[in-house]
Amino acid sequence: MSKKLLTSFALAGVLLGVAGCGDAPEEGADGAETENPADAEQGAEGDGGAEGEAGPEGEMPEPDTSDIPEVVAEVNGEELSGEEFTTLYENQFQQMAMQSQMSGEEVDEDALKEQSLESMIANELLIQDAEDAGFEAGEDDVEELLETTAETGGMESVEDLIQAYEEQGMSEEKLREDAHDQVLIDQRLEDLDVEEPSEEELRDYYDEASAQQAPEGAEGEEAEMPEFEEVRDELEQELTTQKQNEAAQAHVEDLREDADVETHL
Repeated sequence: MSKKLLTSFALAGVLLGVAGCGDAPEEGADGAETENPADAEQGAEGDGGAEGEAGPEGEMPEPDTSDIPEVVAEVNGEELSGEEFTTLYENQFQQMAMQSQMSGEEVDEDALKEQSLESMIANELLIQDAEDAGFEAGEDDVEELLETTAETGGMESVEDLIQAYEEQGMSEEKLREDAHDQVLIDQRLEDLDVEEPSEEELRDYYDEASAQQAPEGAEGEEAEMPEFEEVRDELEQELTTQKQNEAAQAHVEDLREDADVETHL
């Protein structure tokens, strides 16, 4: 299962976001997202905070974190810190601010804070669920994720990733803790029962894509949709990811219903 399948579950997003803050090419959390989640599901309508309003042309807005408490939520007795929330929120805000510059719409800070908080809650629920189910994240698993994260961020080594993380004021220990948690989440989501797309579903998916095909190509010529067999593998991968997303979202919703969650934001 793709590590970016739920872009709102942003542990990996934070890691990759930090990776992009170094000298590496500025790719999003999903190598483009940001997926993201991504993929960005955050609304860009409404009024932002006093510090989040667009400044002079070319100047990036700053997020308002003045109202973030020391503990933003408790999930089954586990506290979620305001410090970690701020890191996540600032990362998401930066991505949304870049999008808002292109769209001309202000970032809705209240909505983004709510989404960031729900991301943290979902992460904690999945981590607890993974541990309860007996999943473990070994050192090799953590190192593999860090190597993938560094590569996706355009870095040559994990050491470069650690340096970029430290330049953002976060320690190597925290980086590895985040990676450990992300491995647990990935393992739990990969264990979800997801049916493979049927031939009928793939045909329907292809027909929908064909119907949405632009009538003209870039040169004004009629755009041609490849034959089904030519794109079957790609369609199967996309539809499988879609099913995985839906299964993961449903699982988190089930965990949320049974959890003791108290928020303070």
